[in-house]
Amino acid sequence: MNFRDLGLTAPILKALTQEGYTDPTPIQRKAIPPALAGRDVLGCAQTGTGKTCAFATPILQRLNGRLPKPRVIRALILTPTRELAIQIQDSFVSYGRNLPLRSAVIFGGVGQQPQVDAIRQGLDILVATPGRLLDLHGQGLIDLSHIEIFVLDEADRMLDMGFIHDVKRILKLLPERKQTLFFSATMPPEVMGLVNGLLHDYARVAVDPVSSPVEVIRQSLYYVDKSNKTKLLAYLMEERHITSALVFSRTKHGANRIAQDLMKRGISAAAIHGNKSQTARVQALNDFKAGRVRVLAATDIAARGIDIDQLPFVFNYNLPDVPETYVHRIGRTGRAGHEGEAISFCQFDEKDELKAIEKLLGKKIPVVENHPFPMENFDPPQKDKRGRPINSEDAEARAAAKEKRRQKDAENKARAEERKKAAAQAALAPAPAAPAPAEEADAPNKKKRRRKKSGSQTVQTVAPAVQAMAPVKEEPLVSRDKSIGRGIRQGRLEDTLPDDPAMPVTDFYKPNPLDSDVIMDATARLLAPRRPTPRPQIQAENQQKSQAQKKQEKAQAQKPAQPKPRRQGKKQGAPAPAAKEPVLPPSLSGKRKRRRDDRPRPIEAPLRSDRQKDSTQHKSLMRPYYLHDDD
Repeated sequence: MNFRDLGLTAPILKALTQEGYTDPTPIQRKAIPPALAGRDVLGCAQTGTGKTCAFATPILQRLNGRLPKPRVIRALILTPTRELAIQIQDSFVSYGRNLPLRSAVIFGGVGQQPQVDAIRQGLDILVATPGRLLDLHGQGLIDLSHIEIFVLDEADRMLDMGFIHDVKRILKLLPERKQTLFFSATMPPEVMGLVNGLLHDYARVAVDPVSSPVEVIRQSLYYVDKSNKTKLLAYLMEERHITSALVFSRTKHGANRIAQDLMKRGISAAAIHGNKSQTARVQALNDFKAGRVRVLAATDIAARGIDIDQLPFVFNYNLPDVPETYVHRIGRTGRAGHEGEAISFCQFDEKDELKAIEKLLGKKIPVVENHPFPMENFDPPQKDKRGRPINSEDAEARAAAKEKRRQKDAENKARAEERKKAAAQAALAPAPAAPAPAEEADAPNKKKRRRKKSGSQTVQTVAPAVQAMAPVKEEPLVSRDKSIGRGIRQGRLEDTLPDDPAMPVTDFYKPNPLDSDVIMDATARLLAPRRPTPRPQIQAENQQKSQAQKKQEKAQAQKPAQPKPRRQGKKQGAPAPAAKEPVLPPSLSGKRKRRRDDRPRPIEAPLRSDRQKDSTQHKSLMRPYYLHDDD
């Protein structure tokens, strides 16, 4: 059977031929037909058997049948790690090179803007990790309402390593009617309950017994003490002339230590784990694939889905806690029909993990007895307060992390003290002295900026042509004495021009708003007392009085004019008419406290209008500011 018999179209067949694919693998032969028919698929197969092609080619063919405008995300592939997401995206690009479909990958650890730009341009297929997908959806940048096909790759790992809650949240965002494809190398019984609730009328595809390693992989076991593991690894690398090997460590600290120890022994190595930035991880993986690095030390983050062509050796520096992880680790070698060898190191306190792995495999791993670093430490593992065995690798990693935090805190404290000392020294240091005039004369062609001196302030022109033809006079404008505060800068623009300018003289004179007569007038206006605004009640009373006066004047105007009485002389003994009381302004009629600026005014003087008067009408206010005495 070939790929044409599976029902794939010509553009996809052409791309597979260009990739060097000739015959489909068992998982591809059994998974592609039901996936093309639109059924849910649960695929169980060992790593390196072509699961990515088994779900990528049906997705490309189904989506190519209809191209909506505008483009919307119709297929979502969810993966546990960034490296696996990048690898799946590369496969979609390779298999769909002859199709007009667009795909992109999003993952955390890098800036989101390039990923957002790719989404806004329009996509058909999206490969994502759970964290970044939920983040962008929460920002309203991704629409998952048009998903037609949903793929959960490495399903057991996704649901087992803490992604169970993220997967459930993502499933709630997807449409109810969709095609779901689950692919994984292992499918433990505790995960099957969740799978049965998500898949409907699915086709189960299991080409080999669950959790069985590839038959072409040769396995071997070395009993060795923890202190001699690095020595044994370096010995095997040189003895067997190993040019490329992937070494799995239990912890991130252990991966860094392995790479450092091998580098000290002259073996090029690099580490890859979760604490590394995405750029560093991609760079280390690319260097390893290109042969620039012989050893790649990694944690289990690289155990899932990393496809390295013709990787000959895989080392288990530490045995994993989960037996299924061992299957994924050694599955990095022996891919696509190539031979590979998996070598495992086991110290005395790791025998329980070894028993679980052999129970899962259903057979014993062959042990190599003759090697220069045999096991000599048979002490039982230490236990904690609850009686649980303490793994030495975990304890060492925790101690290293604690020491790293202590060093970081000490460095931060030292930096803070240095900043305080620098600030104190800067506060005590004298101000830099101004350059001498002789130094300025040495560089006449340089632009001279305005400089502030302690005794005077000068202004210099900056035009080189003017400086070349006539030197500029520097005259102090206003002396600035610190004892009397900040001075007022007074001067005219023509004072800064040269005596014989190179350009026509222009009349720059304008009235200076800071001249003595102008500033005095402005000061008088500011200091002149203002009549306070009358209260609303007083205003209402004044309005009523004015209306009554208007009515009275109107009534008097309507009466006939009477002849004026003759002027009678003053009679002796006649009482003098009572003098009219002066009408006070509303501001003084009310009862209130007398203010300092309420100076008595003559009764016959007219009330001050709202319009401000000139300073000459307030001679008493201006007297303190005049420079000569008028009296």
